[in-house]
Amino acid sequence: MTDDITHGTGNVFADIGLPDASERQTKTRLAMVINEIVKSRRLRQLDTARLLGIPQPKVSALVNYRLDGFSVEKLMSFLTALDQDVEILIRPRMRSGAGEISVLSVR
Repeated sequence: MTDDITHGTGNVFADIGLPDASERQTKTRLAMVINEIVKSRRLRQLDTARLLGIPQPKVSALVNYRLDGFSVEKLMSFLTALDQDVEILIRPRMRSGAGEISVLSVR
């Protein structure tokens, strides 16, 4: 048995070698917030579909985190449809290396 520990990068999509890892992580975090709001409001999928202006099967995909059919911009528009403000903050990187994208939710 080996005691080697592999530490993750903080992005599971990058850790498993998926393409567009940063975008996938951003989409997942946005979807998490959307799904939390929908759940807290006890909205049915059909009601959510009407509110977001999409067909019910797309809501099912969103709820199940099948996000390939959604852009980051579309997910942000869903948040505004759910009465949320979306703020984008751009600032200089404090460490060396490529910048990163993060999604923070203030509830």
